Amino acid sequence: MSASSYTPGGGTRSRVDPGSELITGEAVALEVRPTGFMLRAVGDIVDVLVSGLLLLGGFLLLGAAGMAVELDQAAVAALSSVILVTSTVIVPCVVETVTHGRSLGRLIVGARIVRDDGGAASFRHALIRALVGFFEIYLTFGGVAAITGLLSERSKRLGDLLAGTYSQHERVPRIPDPALGLPPQLAGWAPLADVGRLPDPLARRVAQYLREAHKLTPESRARRGYELAAETSAYVSPVPPVAPEIFLAGVSALRRDREFAALQLEKQRLARLEPALRGLPHDFPDR
Repeated sequence: MSASSYTPGGGTRSRVDPGSELITGEAVALEVRPTGFMLRAVGDIVDVLVSGLLLLGGFLLLGAAGMAVELDQAAVAALSSVILVTSTVIVPCVVETVTHGRSLGRLIVGARIVRDDGGAASFRHALIRALVGFFEIYLTFGGVAAITGLLSERSKRLGDLLAGTYSQHERVPRIPDPALGLPPQLAGWAPLADVGRLPDPLARRVAQYLREAHKLTPESRARRGYELAAETSAYVSPVPPVAPEIFLAGVSALRRDREFAALQLEKQRLARLEPALRGLPHDFPDR
């Protein structure tokens, strides 16, 4: 059957991918995922270590300055307080504001601080989190933050509860595309079909269309499916009288299954030959 004579046997319907959504005040659906407790703990530990290094560096500079210039106890105490507040409150607040909720620890675990409605956190949110964080992380050695994170729904610490924020996990693992099976309508056609002449570039275009068909409008989906089915039918025999998308799904699934079976057969043959390939010739000394 020629490409121009392909006649679709039915229509196509679009699909909608369900997912976890957050509805904002503007009625916009956002796909979000809170950062787990363990990931938050790892990120916070990294941030605490960075603050500790800044604190240590500040005190080393203070000691060097005290040796070069004589400072009284009041000046040393005042400068020590400035270094402490700068390392544990001011620097984390500024970094979180400039990077829109990021920090070194959150960058490592793929997290970001956002508002409860999904919007970007501001300086006010960062300041509240930093001030409360000095108490719940540094003064209590992380005990209050750990208890609050374990009891809250989104692993929020006390600063998040007061500021109205939470940690959003942005490094979502890629879900592999599902392998489409042979449509039931083509169960009788598959054993007799010849799809071996289908060119690889066309097969890749068909597979890409089947993966992204649900993203197209119904008109574009039907038109693109008909064009690919007409082009594919020139390399397939016989051509079943089904809808274009079903025809393409059957050809793609049948070609994939047969190639997989051929690879498995080749693997079995190589496994049977492996002793002869790796072994020594007859009566050859093993040195």
